[in-house]
Amino acid sequence: MPNVESAAASDGPPPQDAWHAEFQRLVPLWESLRDTSKVIIPISISRVNQFDAARLDVEMSAMLKEQLVKVFSLMKPGLLFQYEPELDAFLEFLIWRFSIWVDKPTPGNALMNLRYRDERAAPITGKEVRTGLEGPGLSVSQKIFYCISFVGGQYIWSRLQSFSAFRRWGASEQRPLARRTWSLVQNAEGLYRAASFFNLLLFLYGGRYKTIVDRILKARLVYESPNMNRAVSFEYMNRQLVWNEFSEMLLLLLPLLNSSSVKKFLLPFSKDNSAGFSGDEADCPICRSSPSIPFVAVPCQHRYCYYCLRTRCSATSSYRCPRCNEVVVAIQRQGSV
Repeated sequence: MPNVESAAASDGPPPQDAWHAEFQRLVPLWESLRDTSKVIIPISISRVNQFDAARLDVEMSAMLKEQLVKVFSLMKPGLLFQYEPELDAFLEFLIWRFSIWVDKPTPGNALMNLRYRDERAAPITGKEVRTGLEGPGLSVSQKIFYCISFVGGQYIWSRLQSFSAFRRWGASEQRPLARRTWSLVQNAEGLYRAASFFNLLLFLYGGRYKTIVDRILKARLVYESPNMNRAVSFEYMNRQLVWNEFSEMLLLLLPLLNSSSVKKFLLPFSKDNSAGFSGDEADCPICRSSPSIPFVAVPCQHRYCYYCLRTRCSATSSYRCPRCNEVVVAIQRQGSV
């Protein structure tokens, strides 16, 4: 009985201020759930779109370069090849000037619905965050450094490689300074490739910065419009598949057709069987000249040059006369029995 009485005493009514203490404990949790400034919206940008955008930019540069090279097609051959690095740098500078510098996406990014965002100034939390894609574009310093690294860096590196190859720094035995410079260049290239490979692994894992320059600048590619779907047109692909299948069918059927049989089948439908051989009947129907050593075909008895008729009959066992479409079974000298 004492145990029952103690249990009843413990299960008695709670104190009068218990609800108030519970309310004070749950208020911070409720405020944190209601306050949007403490909610972080994670975003995920398709890695395939970013790779496609970079590839499209490369194709755009190649198309512009091809059109520009055609302008100098009448100049001295090989003259434009000497200034190819300058031409590539000029085209890259034009793309940068009319896209990134004026806060617009590059042609590839525009097709993939992407734009550059300054990740350092992007709002992570706050009432202004609705989709996670908000944030300002690149700053002036980021744009200038982007131009220097991509346009200027590629130009300087290409010129350095061509100059060192022309001067044969790597094969110089009497100039240790040149060999030391060449080894430094090779080591720098190896380090850059290793860093690019490591950055690629990080990009495939996180999907944030595609290149080393983007990671240094904190320039991230995000969607320009959150409601824009990636529209893929299959019209060109379907047309290409149809033509490929049609060409394969022709390649399969044409060797099976006998040209002589086709000509013989179409000959009755022709208005004039000898329309394609207009001229003197005494001329050779192959070389269209007077036969030097006249021979006739058996059994049609049309005149030929000996060498013309002999080569045709040797090339095919069922050679047909171009004038009458008869099979030539033998040849004989004109006037002989």
